[in-house]
This record gives sequence, C-alpha cells and structure tokens, in this order.
Amino acid sequence: MNCKLCPRMCGWERDGGAPCHSGEEMRIARAALHFWEEPPISGKNGSGAVFFAGCPLGCRYCQNYDISRGITPGRAVTPEELSGIFFDLAAQGAHNINLVTATQFVPGVRRALLYRKPPVPVVYNTSGYERRETLRALEGLVDIYLPDFKYAEGGLAKDLSGARDYPETAIKALHEMVRQAGPPEYDENGMMKRGVLIRHLILPGHTKNSIAALELIAREFPGIPVSLMAQYTPWGQARDGIPGYPELSRGITKRELLKVQDALFELGLEGFVQSRKARGAQFIPEFQ
Repeated sequence: MNCKLCPRMCGWERDGGAPCHSGEEMRIARAALHFWEEPPISGKNGSGAVFFAGCPLGCRYCQNYDISRGITPGRAVTPEELSGIFFDLAAQGAHNINLVTATQFVPGVRRALLYRKPPVPVVYNTSGYERRETLRALEGLVDIYLPDFKYAEGGLAKDLSGARDYPETAIKALHEMVRQAGPPEYDENGMMKRGVLIRHLILPGHTKNSIAALELIAREFPGIPVSLMAQYTPWGQARDGIPGYPELSRGITKRELLKVQDALFELGLEGFVQSRKARGAQFIPEFQ
C-alpha cells in the first residue's frame, strides 16, 4: 500500500519501514475494558479500548511508546475479527468502543464498522494529527471524537514529535471532527453518546505552550469542552533524557498545573481537570 493516510503523506510501501512503524496488516496490542478515560467516556463499566500498534505522530515521550514504535508489534486481525472484538467488549458492558490511535489502519477499521455497527457509540481516540480526507472516510461510523491538541508551538512539535506542521494540521482536523459530530451530547446517565471532547496534556516546563493551545481552542472551537491532563509520566525516550529537554524527565509541578488550570478558567472553557495523582507507570496499560 502506497500510504497517504496521515499528514506525513510519506507514500511508503507499508512493509514495516514506514514512519508509523506499521505494515499493511492491521495489528492491535490490547483490547480490554479501560477505566482511565474521562468520566463520560469510562463511566462505571469502562470504555472498550482497542489499542492499535504503531502511530503516525510518534512523540518521543509517548506513554504507549512500546506499541507506537513497533517494539510490541501486537497481533494481526482482519476487519471481521476486529468487528468480533468490538462486540465482545460491548458484551462485557463497555460503554463504547474506543479506537486508540487507529489512523494508520483506517481502511480496515472502516470495513469492520461497516461489517457490523457496534451496539454502543464508537470513539475515535487520536493524537489530533490527522488528514481531513482520512477522517471523512469515517463520517457516519464514528460517534465521538476524542482528539489531543498537543502543541501550539511548531518548534516544540518538531523537536518532540517530528511534526512542525502539527498546530495548523490539528486545527483543520479538529474542525472536520466538529463538523461531523458537533458538541457533546449525553445520555440520561451522563455518558457521552456523540460529539467532540478535546484533550491537552501539560508538558513539564512548557506551560506557555499549554496556555497558547487553550487560547487556540477557545478561539477556534467555542462550545467544545476540554480535558486538561496532568498525567505526564517520563516514558519512552524521556526516561533516559531527551537532549535539550531535561525538564521532560520529571512530572509536572503543582504550580504548573494551577497556572494552566487558571488559564482554562479565565478563557471560560468547560471540561475536566485531571489530578496530578493520576500519573505513574501504574496508569500505563500492559501491551501484548
């Protein structure tokens, strides 16, 4: 496959050497109930999370580094097998089917969703680094978009994720998600059944980037809630130290969280603020 699914438009023949560390086979590293998403996603029963192997963005500090970089390759599944996994998770009580980093396998995911639409909402859980054309292939099949908006600063995006174009690319992608799904809609139990919820992970030493990201969200996406995440844990390359970014070898401080949280409130953004206690290796899933 001469791949152009993500904004890198690399055109690689997907033989495993592509920047997303993925081949043509659709591969998953974990499928299980997941309880660590936002309250209207996880609820009391958990989200039916399917973690796909590989990632088009490849952040150097990625919490799922082993699967995003192909160290843990996962297992190959067909669209029909993936559909069966969706229904198994729903039978276990999952509030939704949570597709975690599925960009590089959108054609196969689309076939699985067309084969049999799951009986619960479908969540597209993404880094935000997406092509609008790829997202349009999912219109009518995805109910909830759960994108990150990681960077307002192109230089930081280049150094940490190799994607200087991240800010403008993610804004365009998020506009497409909002066009498709709109603001959140909830059921009688407060569970999200449709809409967009934007996430932002605070990076230690980079509150300026976080505040600028919140300002962009407030300007571009009025009415869309934000989940402010304080869970940063040194992982991936950050465990050994990233040259030029020694601050990424620690967690965020209380002062950093409060500074960004104050900006969230001042901008009038609604959503969620995560406690700093929700961090550490115990919150990182085991992959197979």
